[in-house]
Amino acid sequence: KTHTVEFAMGGWGTNEHLGTPWNPWDLAVPRTPGGSSSGTGVAAASGMAPWGIGTDTGGSVRLPASWCNLSGLKTTIGRVSTYGILPLAPSLDTPGPMARSVEDAALLYGAMPGADPRDPRTLSAPPQPDVMPSLRRGVKGLRLARMPAGERDGCTPEVLAAYDAAVDALGRLGAEIVDLALPCRFADATRAVGRIIASEAYQLVGKLVDDPNLPIDPAVRPRIQPGARITAPDYLAALAERDAMKRTFLAAFEEVDALLTPTTQTPPIPIDTIDQSTTPAFFTRFVNLLELCALSVPDGFTATGLPLSLHIICRPYDETTALRIGWAYQQATDWHERHPSGL
Repeated sequence: KTHTVEFAMGGWGTNEHLGTPWNPWDLAVPRTPGGSSSGTGVAAASGMAPWGIGTDTGGSVRLPASWCNLSGLKTTIGRVSTYGILPLAPSLDTPGPMARSVEDAALLYGAMPGADPRDPRTLSAPPQPDVMPSLRRGVKGLRLARMPAGERDGCTPEVLAAYDAAVDALGRLGAEIVDLALPCRFADATRAVGRIIASEAYQLVGKLVDDPNLPIDPAVRPRIQPGARITAPDYLAALAERDAMKRTFLAAFEEVDALLTPTTQTPPIPIDTIDQSTTPAFFTRFVNLLELCALSVPDGFTATGLPLSLHIICRPYDETTALRIGWAYQQATDWHERHPSGL
């Protein structure tokens, strides 16, 4: 077992009481490792383990993968059983692998899916195709969409430069790069996910976060407590909004095989500069809201050697296509082969 954010409620990866895992890509300045599965990301990146498993409610596999230079897969709800996992928001939680390469992540993922009567959602999931043979099919003939220009705001120049170079590389490998008009903004999805997470999390751990005598992480408590103010009609309205957004998005998504974005808007920032009232999950939360799957893969470094990441988003239950695209990209690049120095 590894460190995580308390209740898995946070994308920065910090833990006030048990300590924040040190991002191995900067041994001089403590930087965010990404969360909530921070310990898994740091352990795999620093060579303590070949791979690991995290849970992803709004980006908790992909964010540490991004900031620790790993490949991390967010699976579709129902693809992998959540039995035995401490829930945060059951309608959004899903487990997934992190590893130093897409191939390693695919090996681990291939052992994870399957029907489990203890998680009824797995019983209705379509069969998982054989993962490893599909990796090597390449990307020729696939239609990959760029993110809309309006969603580039907020990204650092180095994030955008790495992203644009990654998209161009996939085009050179034979994919058709297209533009896609999205029916909703990422920011709208981020807010909608926040309401659902707060509501469901409060129902599970509200009594704990409301107890002033318990040493709850001061960054986590205010993320969960707003759930007390979300009424049943408010929650049902949020679920209805989710269903409507999912229908319109999937209709638009029929034109492409994947949508490409950066995983994060910034490289890993110093821990002492984090604004805990914000979330780094701008590009990741909507994947959970719409019940899609997505893969985070390394796509470069900043001038100071901090990792950057590409986010490959696919339709529900199409993890094999996300892995196929990521594997093809890693055959043409070596970002994932670089490891932290001094370890």
